[in-house]
Order: sequence, then structure tokens, then C-alpha cells
Amino acid sequence: MNLNPGELLVPIFHFLDDAIADYGVYLYLVLVWLAVAAIAWIFSGGLRRKIRHQPCINVGIGIVIRPPASQPTSIIFYDRDSDLENNGGEGE
Repeated sequence: MNLNPGELLVPIFHFLDDAIADYGVYLYLVLVWLAVAAIAWIFSGGLRRKIRHQPCINVGIGIVIRPPASQPTSIIFYDRDSDLENNGGEGE
């Protein structure tokens, strides 16, 4: 029995070469979808360590819509000097 690593792995390399030649596109598609699933799992917290003795905290997102504030009433200024000029300078 020959345990030379080069000759021992030759049948495995032939199998992989034949599988890639025949089903390479399908293997590629499966690996791409597995990668997408793995990335989604990682982003959803799959690699975070679970702490056992911590209370569960649920956080919600709230949207507050405020009606626009009413416009302040306009203030009319009365200019006494201009009223005196218009009436010919007569007093009160």
C-alpha cells in the first residue's frame, strides 16, 4: 500500500475535476446562495454571544407626528407720530 500523499489524493482530485466540469455552474450557484444566507445570518446576530442571565429587552420604533404649531396673531403697531402728521399736527 502506497501512502504517498501525492498518489493518495489523485482519485479525489480526479473526482473534483469531473464534478466541476459537469456541475460547475450549479455548484457555483449553490455556493453563492449559501454565502448570501451566511451573510444574512451574520448581520442578524448569528455570531453574537448569548448571555444567559440578562433580561430580554424589546425595543420598538415609534414615530411621532406633531401637527404644525398655529401661527401667532399678527401685532399691529400704532404709530402716534404718523397719525399727528396726517391730521395736520393737531393734538389729542
